[in-house]
Amino acid sequence: MIDEKLLLTAEEIRFAERCLEKAIEYGAQKARASVAKSVSDEFKTLNGELDSVTHCLDRGLSLNVFVDGRYGTFTTNRLDAAHLDDFVKESIRAARLLEEDRCNDLPDPSRTAKDAINGDELGLCDNEYAAVTPEQRKKTALESSIFNEYEDKSLISEEGEYSDSVSDRLVLDTQGLRARQSETSFSYGCESTIKDVAGAKFSGYWWDRASRLNDLDFKNISNKAYSLAMSQAGPKSVKGGKYDIVVDPNCASTLLNPLLSALNAYSINQKRSFLIDSLNKRVFCEGLCVIDDPRRKGENGSRLFDAEGVSAIKAPIIENGIIKEYFVSTYMANKMGIAPTISTPSRPLLLPYRVNGGRDAILEYIGEGILITGFNGGNSNPSTGAFSFGIEGFLFRNGKIVHPVREALLTGNFLDLWNSLEAAGNDSRRCMSKLIPTLAFSNADISA
Repeated sequence: MIDEKLLLTAEEIRFAERCLEKAIEYGAQKARASVAKSVSDEFKTLNGELDSVTHCLDRGLSLNVFVDGRYGTFTTNRLDAAHLDDFVKESIRAARLLEEDRCNDLPDPSRTAKDAINGDELGLCDNEYAAVTPEQRKKTALESSIFNEYEDKSLISEEGEYSDSVSDRLVLDTQGLRARQSETSFSYGCESTIKDVAGAKFSGYWWDRASRLNDLDFKNISNKAYSLAMSQAGPKSVKGGKYDIVVDPNCASTLLNPLLSALNAYSINQKRSFLIDSLNKRVFCEGLCVIDDPRRKGENGSRLFDAEGVSAIKAPIIENGIIKEYFVSTYMANKMGIAPTISTPSRPLLLPYRVNGGRDAILEYIGEGILITGFNGGNSNPSTGAFSFGIEGFLFRNGKIVHPVREALLTGNFLDLWNSLEAAGNDSRRCMSKLIPTLAFSNADISA
């Protein structure tokens, strides 16, 4: 079992409960309290040697008070009984100074999570976490390095970062909400820099994360970073024009994030969304299907409830190109006069389309074009959907990589881009918050 000292203690939980009691006593009509604790350790290496060690303990409480049509959020990390009275009194006093806005409210109790009781319903806790010692962390970080394993000296620099953490969070409100989530997380990332025979330098980065230590292959992460760096050697420019593109799952979320932002009720209300008035309309190609799949057991990023305590459920976001859901918090629902949903999606999952396989299968399916493996800056217009991103990647022909591509720019509009979706794979990475697989689009604009 995880050491109980690493999780919220009975005293810390009682502090949160007393905050709600005191908030009502001092004049609030409703209140919500969120108390959280986390412990994290980080061991960094540089060129096969220990470079730095960080240990961090964090705990705090956030109190939301609803007072006479006013709303305020207040935080403290002093979770002791002697501080409680002053903290709540000052929170109520400060809230009364704010402008009235009766759209602020707690979510209806029928919508809140009822099954997040012990904190580990999703199996996100590694019970061996407490047994991991500083010596073991150091050993793992050092043994994960491959810096001294290449005699040709092509690898000139390697930075590794091992980290692990345990976190515990409890959300309570005066309408009976009591939702808890605990989880452990282990991660390792490595950046390798190589030098080719001409003296040019190229870098590659790879990382992975899991809720259980034994699910990570640390050495493979370092080898992957080195391989990615080596693959960058010998880049060439390409002519500007129309290309079919394949987008690697490590960066594909860059193209989906603007869609999710445009579906947020706040963006729609502020007229900063290119998806205004799109609910239940087909906006994208029928092959685009995105669901929110928040309750994936054993995967970091899964959750049973959102920031308001609203139950997170599996639901369609975009179905066959049709917008099925806006993300509507309780506040925005009251402000816009529409039904509430969730404040933000938890685990967006883009489903396969046309190809039942990963990146290699999609490269073969598309045949010829540009494989994008990273985006280098750029921007997009949330009101129109226009975008421009610097890209890095590879030219491919007959489904095989030919050479790296440098100094290229992808431009267009998200409405057009997602209507040109040719395929989506099944190779999304579990370690990422958004589960987006390899994607392929036709006739994208590439500028040299």
